[in-house]
Amino acid sequence: MGPARVAVVGGGLAGLAAAVDLKRSGLAVELFERGRLLGGRATSFTLGGVEVDNGQHVFLGCCTEFIDFAGRMGLAGRVHLQDRFDVRVFAAGRPPSRLRAARLPAPWHLAAGFSGYAELAWSDKVRVARTLLAAARRVQDDAPLADWLRRRGQSEAALRGFWVPFFVPALNAPLDQVTVGEAAFVITTAFMAGAEAARFGFLTVPLLRLAEAAASHLDEVHTREAVTGVDRSSLGDVAGLWTAEPRLRPFDGVVMAVPPDRLARLLGDPAAYDLPHLHGFVSRPIVDVHLWHDGGQLGFDFAALLDSPVQWVFEKAPGYLCCSLSNAGRLVGEPEAELVELGWAELSARLPTLAGARLERGAATRNPEGTYTAPPGVPRPGPRTSAPNLTVAGSWTDTGWPDTMESAVRSGRAAARRLTAHLTEVARVA
Repeated sequence: MGPARVAVVGGGLAGLAAAVDLKRSGLAVELFERGRLLGGRATSFTLGGVEVDNGQHVFLGCCTEFIDFAGRMGLAGRVHLQDRFDVRVFAAGRPPSRLRAARLPAPWHLAAGFSGYAELAWSDKVRVARTLLAAARRVQDDAPLADWLRRRGQSEAALRGFWVPFFVPALNAPLDQVTVGEAAFVITTAFMAGAEAARFGFLTVPLLRLAEAAASHLDEVHTREAVTGVDRSSLGDVAGLWTAEPRLRPFDGVVMAVPPDRLARLLGDPAAYDLPHLHGFVSRPIVDVHLWHDGGQLGFDFAALLDSPVQWVFEKAPGYLCCSLSNAGRLVGEPEAELVELGWAELSARLPTLAGARLERGAATRNPEGTYTAPPGVPRPGPRTSAPNLTVAGSWTDTGWPDTMESAVRSGRAAARRLTAHLTEVARVA
C-alpha cells in the first residue's frame, strides 16, 4: 500500500505551507488552485513587460515562520531584513524625518529612537511611549483603539505622526475599527519582543518565485481547476472532492485553504463541520499603485507618508515606485487612471527627490479581499472540523496573528500537523 493521498484546496501561502509539510510527512499531495497563478494574495504577474507583485507584501523580523518557510524553499538568500528598525517619514511641506531604533535592548531601543523623531513634539513622544507600554498590558481589551488612545491623551499630532502610519497598515483597518487588544499584539510581538523583532523585511524576488518553489515539492499541482464541493461519507469523514467536470476525486484527507466565504460554499452546510460563523467575516481592500518615472534612484527601500491615503512607498528599482494604500475603502473601485494620478500627486508633494521627475507610466493592482476580519464576538476557527480528515487553513483563521503572510504560513502548518496526526493514527489502527 502506498502513502495516503491528500488534497490541498487553495494555492495561496496557507495552502502551500500545508502541502509542503504534508509531503515532508511522507504523504502523496495534490494541490488544487482555481486561478492560473499560485500564491493567492501574495503572487506576481507581468504588467507592461515587467513582473510585479500584486501588492507590496512586507514582513517583520518577528515573522519567524514565514522567514523559515522562505528559507526551506531555497530563498534564504532572497530575504532582505533591516539590521534594525529604521523608517523614513515624509510629510508635505516639511523636511523628511526618521524613526530609527537604537542599538539597545527592547524596549529602550525604540524609546531612544523616538528622541530623534521630528514629527512628534517632546510631550507627544513621552505620551506615545507611555501609551505603548500601557497598551502592551491590554491584550484582552476589545475597546476601539481610537477612543482608548484619545482617553490616554494622544494628540492629533501623535495619531497622525505615529499611530495611523504604523497601525493602520499593520491591521488594514482604521483605528476606530481596531481593538486595543489587536494593537497590543503588534506592540508586544514587534516592538517589545526584542530589538530584532520590528525590523522590516521583504523578498528581493517576485513573490511568485516562493509559490513556485513550494509547488515543486508536491506530487501534482492543478491550476485553473476549481473544486466545487466536498463529498462526505456516512461515517462523517471526507471521502473526496468534486471538481468542475463534474468529477469525484477520492482522497484520504483534505486541507481547505480558501477564504471563509468560499469555504462556506464548498462545504454547503458549514455548521455540519462545526464552522457556523463563516458568513460573518468582513473583507477589507488593499490597493497598490505602481509608478515608473524618469527620476532615477531616490535612495531608500521604503518610507512612510503622513496625512496621505498612501501610507507607504517602496522603491522597487531605480525609477520604479510602489505605493501601498491599506484600508483602501472606496478607492478599490476607482478607475486606474485616477489611482495613478492620486499616487503620483501624493508622492510628488512629499518626496523632495522627485522634484522635476516625470511620470512615464503607471498601473494599479487591487485586492478587494486584502484581509479578513471576524465580526465582533465571533471567534476565528482553528484547523479542526467535525470531519476528522478535513482541516482548515488560511491567514484569516485563529493563529494568534492578524491576517498576514505569517498567519498564512502558521495556519497551513497547523492544518498539516492535525491532518498528519489523524492519518498516522488511522494507519496505526489499520
